[in-house]
Amino acid sequence: MAIARIGIIGSGIMGSGIAEVAATSGIEVVLRSRQRASADAMVAALEKSLNRQVEKGRRQADDAAAALARVTATDSLAALADCDLVIESVVEDLDVKKALFAELDGICAPGTILATNTSTLPVVEMAMTTERPDRVCGVHFFNPAPAMSLVEIVRPLTASDDTIAQARAFAEACGKDAVEVKDRAGFIVNALLFPYLNNAVRMLESGTASRDDIDTAMKGGCNFPMGPLALLDLVGLDTSLAILDALYDEFRDPNYAAMPLLRRMVTAGHLGRKSGRGFYDYATR
Repeated sequence: MAIARIGIIGSGIMGSGIAEVAATSGIEVVLRSRQRASADAMVAALEKSLNRQVEKGRRQADDAAAALARVTATDSLAALADCDLVIESVVEDLDVKKALFAELDGICAPGTILATNTSTLPVVEMAMTTERPDRVCGVHFFNPAPAMSLVEIVRPLTASDDTIAQARAFAEACGKDAVEVKDRAGFIVNALLFPYLNNAVRMLESGTASRDDIDTAMKGGCNFPMGPLALLDLVGLDTSLAILDALYDEFRDPNYAAMPLLRRMVTAGHLGRKSGRGFYDYATR
């Protein structure tokens, strides 16, 4: 069965980004946020993004209008009842996600795939709050979803082959490169990426090199598009800390033990771009 209508839960950047990817690929989208104003704001952000693409000649005006027409905003979970696939992209808190999956299980049709966009949390724990653990998987887009080509399809022990095949086909229909990975903390990308990011903080904290020199070295020496400290600011220091803690809890590898500087910055509210200050000060940029 082809995925023709999806629900997206969450009013953040990832939610609106996934909505844009799906809608521009011909898929109907229901955007749900707890507050209608937030859901409407996501649609407005999507319209602004599409208009910007039209202005730059990257998309035809008719295509942009058609994509926008495929998107509906709502503050009701019940509006997701007839979706083929529902992807949650709410806060990275396992208890919050488990409660949401249990609620969705009672709303959505038995054949609906319930998916999480988590970057590191155990998908099987969400699956086991439902009566359809075989229809639960991870569909992990990367930020920003319209620009990043990768989607990790995460297979918990409970997922059926059909569920994984449909999730993969959805990602590929959105023009993404889909990779399949077992349900282990960090999956592929974050399990490899975050020891690197954490060790960049270690290097800064120990005084080995300055912030700017660390980032310049990794851009110039490894041809990375941005340095590790700037990337942490983009991801969000609170999100990064949560990922490292989840990785450490699962593997007990010292490379995943978050550096004290990172933890203290989160405590101080220095979360990166979204707060205006992290390793860099964005208020002056």
